[in-house]
Amino acid sequence: MRAFKSLYAQVLIGIALGVAVGIVWPHLGVALKPLGDAFVKLIRMLIAPIIFCTVAGGIARMSDLKSLGRVGGRALIYFEAVSTLALVLGLAVGAAIRPGAGFNVDPTTLDPAATAEYVAKARATGGVADYLVHLIPDTFVSAFATGDVLQVLLLAVLAGLAMAGLERGGVPVSASLERIGQVFFGIVRIVVRAAPLGAFGAMGFTIGKYGLGALIKLAALVGCFYLTSILFVAVVLGAIAWATGFSLWRFLIYIREELFIVLGASSSEAVLPQLMAKLERLGAPPAVVGLVVPAGYSFNLDGTNIYMTLATLFLAQATNTHLTLIQELVLLGAAMLTSKGASGVAGAGFITLALTLGAVGTIPVAAMALILGVDRFMSECRALTNVIGNGVATLVVARWEGTLDRARLAEALMRGPAADGEIIPSAADPLVG
Repeated sequence: MRAFKSLYAQVLIGIALGVAVGIVWPHLGVALKPLGDAFVKLIRMLIAPIIFCTVAGGIARMSDLKSLGRVGGRALIYFEAVSTLALVLGLAVGAAIRPGAGFNVDPTTLDPAATAEYVAKARATGGVADYLVHLIPDTFVSAFATGDVLQVLLLAVLAGLAMAGLERGGVPVSASLERIGQVFFGIVRIVVRAAPLGAFGAMGFTIGKYGLGALIKLAALVGCFYLTSILFVAVVLGAIAWATGFSLWRFLIYIREELFIVLGASSSEAVLPQLMAKLERLGAPPAVVGLVVPAGYSFNLDGTNIYMTLATLFLAQATNTHLTLIQELVLLGAAMLTSKGASGVAGAGFITLALTLGAVGTIPVAAMALILGVDRFMSECRALTNVIGNGVATLVVARWEGTLDRARLAEALMRGPAADGEIIPSAADPLVG
């Protein structure tokens, strides 16, 4: 009975019940969608203030502000290298297995209205220049109102630098921010108890709306994507974790509650605060965690990268669209750009795919209708891979900086996850390593 009191067991039960309701009573399953959406919104409303308090306070306490630019630069180098590996792996597996071969779909018979909403959202993102302008909020408050992670991160960095420039006068302010951050982590501790209910609603909606029939029909693509993601996590991230000095398997066990919540909610943003807290408990300094994790949610989306190249090749094969080597390289380059800035919300990967197809211009965008029914099934895997990738990235950057408490990391991973619901970092935790 004690096992059923743990959060991850409750989330698993919620997922199982959601699947059962979606199969037996599909209309009821669709009606459960607000439960999943409400849980994700509860977590998202806390992300902006947590990031601001954590990052601004951490920078304010840094003795060497040069390390800030170094951490950011190293994080971006890591993001680009690993993201490129994910894109190449998706392209290679898609070319080798050819999951779309034999569909022989005529693009002219597809209804473009089915994907019109996603195409419109993709076009609304604009080009690179528009994206850079978007990083700057209209007002200080608007960044928090919209919940844009990168905008809040920009404000946090500026505020942290300003407080650091106040010398001793900035210490009380940063200490106050730390206390305020503790309050928001406390709210997360309360809200996360609703994760089983959110997982129940999200899975009930997914199965009820799209059904297992859609999953079976396109099982080759879904199975190929899951296997590729597992291969990436086990081999690529496993090797990176080994080189950094920790076991990826023990790390996955340590964040298992977060992984089950992501599986149920189909959103990596649902665990951003909890992930940051656990990474600090593993010995990564808050200043590194506060920079790498929020930035990684926009620039280090390994699962989304695999999905984009694999799904694009699938659509090309299904519509008998031949791609030359040059066109595949163009696809790779376009995906490297369009994958940046995709959020952790369910459905964002589908919008990014529309943007990639539009940039390549060879494969008809209307072909996306082929995978619309199973995209939600792949969304969970995208989110899981993204979360694992960002967790590993944070520990790698902290080790690269020489600020990772390796003894604390080894002890925490050996001991296992903290007591259920204990997600508030200790007040004794150092703000910087």
